[in-house]
Amino acid sequence: MKTIAAGVLNVAYTETGPSDGPPAILLHGFPYDAHAYDAVAQILAAAGRRCLVPSLRGYGATRFLSAATPRSGQQAGLGADLLAFMDALAIPAATLAGFDWGGRAACIVAALWPERVRGLVSCGAGYNIQDIARAGSPAAPEEEYRYWYQYYFHSERGRAGLTRSRRDLCRLLWRLWSPLWAFDEATFAQTAESFDNPDFVDIVIHSYRHRYGGITGDAALDGIESRLAGQPDIIVPTIVLQGDSDGVEGPLPVDDSHAPYFKRFYERRILAGIGHNVPQEAPAAFAEAVLALPSA
Repeated sequence: MKTIAAGVLNVAYTETGPSDGPPAILLHGFPYDAHAYDAVAQILAAAGRRCLVPSLRGYGATRFLSAATPRSGQQAGLGADLLAFMDALAIPAATLAGFDWGGRAACIVAALWPERVRGLVSCGAGYNIQDIARAGSPAAPEEEYRYWYQYYFHSERGRAGLTRSRRDLCRLLWRLWSPLWAFDEATFAQTAESFDNPDFVDIVIHSYRHRYGGITGDAALDGIESRLAGQPDIIVPTIVLQGDSDGVEGPLPVDDSHAPYFKRFYERRILAGIGHNVPQEAPAAFAEAVLALPSA
């Protein structure tokens, strides 16, 4: 594990593969960590890629540089962190690949700073930029049911529950979101150590409250949020991976409503029997998608 000062964070990250290889930055989500990419990174490194896997704000050994920085989990923070990480490592452009929160960070940088992105792999919905202005519009009942944990986190009872039982709660989400993935306790425990980060609870709670407009964000990020409010298109080559057993996304629609947001090469791949944690459940398919995109 390496660390580097980047923006408001001291980012912990792993690096695999040749230092002069085309860079690929792999980004995890909630409630996962950098270990989601252990197998993917080995495949990509063997293919000559320089794989960088940072721990997001609030996870693992990543820490804020200042106690005064708001412990925000909003989408603009994730995008700003990724851009700062690339700047700190002097990476002019890279392939970005992620799922859940990490997919959101990758989509934000691809949308707002496309010159920094060679290609994008995004999992789940694909276009993973939140439309906060419309977040109060109710979804179909089946979809609302799958979002129970988000509404739980809106309450102080949810904050207390995450604080006291973070491992049990996150293990439950793993099971619900990837019902066909037979992970063992050792696999979960390896990742669960990342939830001991002192900012984990604050970041998670802020993330799920901010996305519904229920709490203010970090004023330093207002400029990015303003740009994201316009739901900007993504003009970099993109492959979207969707597991057909994703317990968050639910049954996949025949029509791809997210495709219009992507204005260049775009491909949607459905993975049979795969749940929410695509890179850890289907590392070969994830790595293949990264390798299928331009690297230079």
